[in-house]
Amino acid sequence: MFTDKFLRQRSGTSLTREERAVLENAISEVRTLDARTTIARAGEPLSNSTLLLEGFMCRYVDDRQGLRQLVAVQVPGDFVDLHAYPLKVLDHDVATLTAVTVAILPHDSLNHINSTMPELTRKLWFSTLLDAAMHRAWVFRLGRLDAVGRVAHFLSETHLRLKAVDLSDGARFALGITQSDLSEICGITNVHTNRVLRQLREEGLCVFRSSLVDILNVEGLARRGQFDPDYLYIRFDSDDPDRERLM
Repeated sequence: MFTDKFLRQRSGTSLTREERAVLENAISEVRTLDARTTIARAGEPLSNSTLLLEGFMCRYVDDRQGLRQLVAVQVPGDFVDLHAYPLKVLDHDVATLTAVTVAILPHDSLNHINSTMPELTRKLWFSTLLDAAMHRAWVFRLGRLDAVGRVAHFLSETHLRLKAVDLSDGARFALGITQSDLSEICGITNVHTNRVLRQLREEGLCVFRSSLVDILNVEGLARRGQFDPDYLYIRFDSDDPDRERLM
């Protein structure tokens, strides 16, 4: 199913079989897109929303000189622009970071869900509130943490988000972004990022190499990044070790 990763292991929001079938039927097409492709631009009217199935995407804002600032990273199972449904236009751009597969849901189909399935509508709303929670964490990360803390926080968050959709084994995951992307995410230079990654490796916390992340010490990395996972609203099974280590 295309929607099997949507809201997976999120507290109190599991989709019923009927809800998942309705969401599947709302998909008009599935597309594959190349890396570094902008799919929505600020100010342009939108009539569809996009569910990320495979790969990594981002939201970004350009300054007056045309320099980009990433403001969010999406992983499989995320709607990348569900907020475009009520807003109709976005105040930022949406682009692929890697090659991706996406599902397209026309807003007319979302109108039907909104008028006939209030509980599924609530869960779609929850996903936009989850976006807002991650934006607040993004502001905290850039505003209060040092360079090492920013990278540690982002990698801890991404590890947990990917683990929730079975794309991390709890220690290793494919991140699919470049060191330059990581620098932009954390608001530091490439040279500084290189030093930070070396420090995290030497401290025995994690290794980032060739778009693969090996977390050597889950608890230690989370402490270094002041990472509290509550804002992700992830609920692992009671026998999952990450429940005890991070939740």
